[in-house]
Amino acid sequence: MNVSSKMTEVKQAQPIKQECENHAECMKMIQMILDGEANAEDKEHFRLNMDKCMPCIKTYHLEKCIKESLHNKVERRPCPEKLVAAIKAQLNN
Repeated sequence: MNVSSKMTEVKQAQPIKQECENHAECMKMIQMILDGEANAEDKEHFRLNMDKCMPCIKTYHLEKCIKESLHNKVERRPCPEKLVAAIKAQLNN
């Protein structure tokens, strides 16, 4: 039996949690990961623990889907120079 098979057996043996006791922290981590702000250590920690928590699994996939949908639907257009100048003038006052 190879290491991959052993890891799969361990994952299958652990029950999936139906409630998350760290929901607020997990939400912050999910947002950081999806926004590209999480470091490698945080990503790895989340990846290892997400599979054990049904609320985190669902939230991650929902947030990822929303972010991808918005990215595909939002049209990027340049801001008119007059508007940029007016905003800068207001900020400098």
